[in-house]
Amino acid sequence: MKDCNLTGRLTLPTDVDMVSETIRLKNLLGADALRDCDGTDMPEELLSQDAKIYATYYTTRKDNAWAEANPEEIQQEYLISERVTAKGVSLRIPLMKGFHTQQLKVNTIDDPKRWWEVIDRTTGEIVSPDHWHYEEAAGEVVIDTTPYHQYTVSFLAFLIWDPVHMYNFITNDWKDAPHQLTFDVRQPKTQAYVKEKLKRWCEENPRVDVVRFTTFFHQFTLTFDDQKREKYVEWFGYSASVSPYILEQFEKWAGYPFRPEYIVDEGYHNSIFRRPSKEFLDFVEFQQIEVSRLAKELVDIVHSYGKEAMMFLGDHWIGTEPFGKYFANIGLDAVVGSVGDGVTLRMISDIQGVKYTEGRLLPYFFPDVFTEGGDPIGEAKDNWLKARRAILRSPVDRIGYGGYLKLADEWPGFIDQISHVVNEFRQIHEHMQGSKSYTAPFKVAVLNSWGNLRRWMANQVHHALWYREIYSYVGVLEALSGMPIDVEFITFEEMKQGIDPAIRVIINAGDAYTAFSGGENWKDPDLVCALRRFVDEGGGFIGVGEPTACQYQGRFFQLSDVLGVDRELGFSLSTDKYNELNREHFILEDVTGEIDFGEGKSRIYAQGEHYQILDMDGQYSRLVVNEYGRGRSVYFAGLPYSPQNCRILLRAIYYAAHREEEMKKYYVSDVETEIAVFEKTGMLAVINNTKEPKKTDLYIEGVLKASLSLQPMELKWISYKEEL
Repeated sequence: MKDCNLTGRLTLPTDVDMVSETIRLKNLLGADALRDCDGTDMPEELLSQDAKIYATYYTTRKDNAWAEANPEEIQQEYLISERVTAKGVSLRIPLMKGFHTQQLKVNTIDDPKRWWEVIDRTTGEIVSPDHWHYEEAAGEVVIDTTPYHQYTVSFLAFLIWDPVHMYNFITNDWKDAPHQLTFDVRQPKTQAYVKEKLKRWCEENPRVDVVRFTTFFHQFTLTFDDQKREKYVEWFGYSASVSPYILEQFEKWAGYPFRPEYIVDEGYHNSIFRRPSKEFLDFVEFQQIEVSRLAKELVDIVHSYGKEAMMFLGDHWIGTEPFGKYFANIGLDAVVGSVGDGVTLRMISDIQGVKYTEGRLLPYFFPDVFTEGGDPIGEAKDNWLKARRAILRSPVDRIGYGGYLKLADEWPGFIDQISHVVNEFRQIHEHMQGSKSYTAPFKVAVLNSWGNLRRWMANQVHHALWYREIYSYVGVLEALSGMPIDVEFITFEEMKQGIDPAIRVIINAGDAYTAFSGGENWKDPDLVCALRRFVDEGGGFIGVGEPTACQYQGRFFQLSDVLGVDRELGFSLSTDKYNELNREHFILEDVTGEIDFGEGKSRIYAQGEHYQILDMDGQYSRLVVNEYGRGRSVYFAGLPYSPQNCRILLRAIYYAAHREEEMKKYYVSDVETEIAVFEKTGMLAVINNTKEPKKTDLYIEGVLKASLSLQPMELKWISYKEEL
C-alpha cells in the first residue's frame, strides 16, 4: 500500500537564529506547531506562521528578582546527611558534606528543632532534640552519642539553583547564564504573585496558542554532589515538595505529626523500588489534592484568555500523578512528555482527562548526542522501533521534538529519518481512524505496590533510562506495551478484595522486597490465599525474577506451590533436588536461539509434582511451567526486552490463560515481527522490529493467508478484507 500524503500532528522546536530553516523544515515535514525550549526563544517572525505556537511557561523559575526578594518562599528539599559513626559521647556532623552548595543551602529560617530529625541508625531511635544542636557558623549538628553507634541528620535545605536548569547548564555547557532560583508556588505570597504574573503574560503574548506548563510546582528529586555530578535522581521523588507551610497543612489533613523520616526514608528517599509506607502514601494523596486544586486555578486563567493549557510530564510534575484520581480535575487540554520506548509512550498515551496527548521523541537535539562519536540517527531508529509497536496499541495524538533545531538540521541524514518517522506516525492514525487495535479476549494484570497510580511508570530514571539491575521488571513492561493485550495494574490490597473477572493472567515481577515483587506483603494470608484461589479456579500466574519473595515459614517464594519453583538461599542445600530439562512446550515453539534471561536469578530449583522445566543453567532452572488445580503458572528467571522474549511472553500469557488456540487469530510467524489489526477499518499492520530484512507468514483465524517480505524496520499496511 502506498504512503499517505498527510500533514499535521507534528511539533518542531525553533530558535531566534533558525527562522528561515524552521519555515523550510515546517513545510518539508508538514509540521502544524512550533515551540520554544529551555535555553531558546521563539522568533517574532514565526508568530505569524500558519501553525500553532507553543510557549514554554515556568511557574517556579525564571524570576530571580522575586525569589531573592522572598527567600523564605524559595523551594525546599529534605536532605539526609552522611552516616557518621561516633567514637565517643559527642559527634559533629557537617550537613552539606557531599552536596553542592551552589544548588542547596541549609534552611536556618525555620526552627531546626521542629523540622529536623537526628536518628541513631544503629538502633533506629530518634535522638531527642535536647541532645543535639546546630552550629550555624560551622554548618554542623552536634549530637550527644553512644560510642560506635551511627547517626544521621535529616534537614531542610533551600533549592537555590533549580535542578533542571542546573542539569541543562551542565549538559549543554552553558557558560554565562545566571543560576535560576526556584520558588514555592504553594505558599500564599508567591501563589498570589504567580497568578497575577500569568495573567500579565497571557495579555502580553496574544499570539501564543498553547501554554506549555513546565510543569507546575514541585521538581522531582534531582540532587547534585559537590562535584556537580548527579548524586540522587528519583523521577518519582517527593523529597523536593516540602516546606514547613506545606507540612503544617498536611498535619491538619492527616491528623498526625509529620516526620522527616517519612520523606528521607532511611536514606532511600522513597525510591520507586521501596514498598511505600502508609505515611508516604498519605503524603502523596495530600499533595495530589492540593496540587490539582492550585493547578486548576492556573489552567482556568489560561483558558480565560482563549489559550490551551498543556502540561509537560517532567521537571516539576510531582503531585500531578496523571493516573491518580485527582488529575482530571485540573482541566488540562493536553499532556506532553518524553518518549524513549514503548513503556514511556504508554505512560503518556494512556492518560485520561485531557483532549490530546503528545510524545516528545528522543533523542533531544542536545550537544551530548549531536557530537563527534554520537549516533543520533541510530538512537532515533531504536527509539522509534520500540515506540511504534506501542503506538499501534495506544497512540499518542501528536509527536514532536525538543532541543536545538540547528543541531538536527546540520546532522547529515537526520531530517530524512524524522521524515520517515513522521510519515509512519500519520499513516497509523489514518488507517486506524480512531479505532482500537484488536486485543485478546481477556485481560492481564501487573500486580505490585503501586497499581494504577503508577501505570506504565514504575521503572525509569528519566527520559526512558532504566536501571541495569531491573531486567526482571522493565522487560516485562516493555513487552506488554506493544502486545495485543489489555493490561491493568493492581495493588496487593486490590488483589485481596477481588479483581475484575476479565483478568485471566496476573504477573508479579521484580526483585525480592521491592515495591514490585511485594516483600512483606506476602506474609499476609489473605493475599496468598486470594492468589492461590485465583489460579486454582483456572487463572494464570506469571512470575519473573523473585515473585512473591519473602523468607517466611520455610519458603522464599511464598507461592512456590503455585509457581513450582523456589530459590535456594542455602537453607535447604541438604535437601536433594532432582530437576530434568524438557524443552517441548507451546511457549517455545517460535524460539530459534538461546533465550536471554538477562542477569536473571541464580539457584532457582523446581519443586512439587506438576512442573516442567523448559530451560536450565547447569543444575538450576530458568524457565518453568506448573499446573496448580485448574490453573497454570510460568516462571522466568529474568526477561529483558527483545523481540524473541516478547514472543515468548506472549505465548506464556496465552498458555497461562488456557487460550493457546486463540493466539493465531491474528498472527505472524517470525518473532521479530508483530501484527496489529484494526477490525473497524479492515486494516492490519505488520511491523519489522529489526534493522534487517525479514520474511514472515501471516495467519488469520489460524489459517495461513500470506508470506510477507519486510524491509528493515518496515511497517506494511494490508487491507486484509480486500487483499487477502
